[in-house]
Amino acid sequence: MPQSWSDKDERQYKQVKDNELKEDRSTKRAEEIAARTVNKQRHSEGRTSSTASKATGNPNRSLYDRTKQELYNRAAQLHIKGRSSMNKEELVSAIRSGQ
Repeated sequence: MPQSWSDKDERQYKQVKDNELKEDRSTKRAEEIAARTVNKQRHSEGRTSSTASKATGNPNRSLYDRTKQELYNRAAQLHIKGRSSMNKEELVSAIRSGQ
């Protein structure tokens, strides 16, 4: 289990892997699908940085480069009220004023 994975991620990995094995996938392929599924979920929840920022070595990429879900998660961390009804541009503005 990668260090950044939570217990929930590990359970999801095992469940997806088991389901893929039941579908007669090879162990290697089942593990690949399970890992990709977990990592995709983590990314959609904003719990991982994008590949582009890792490649450029820029962990502080522009807020406009982030997905709406990543912005929403950051707004939640900052306790910004009304974030659920905001569009991406409004989230960026609120995060900038809330930092």
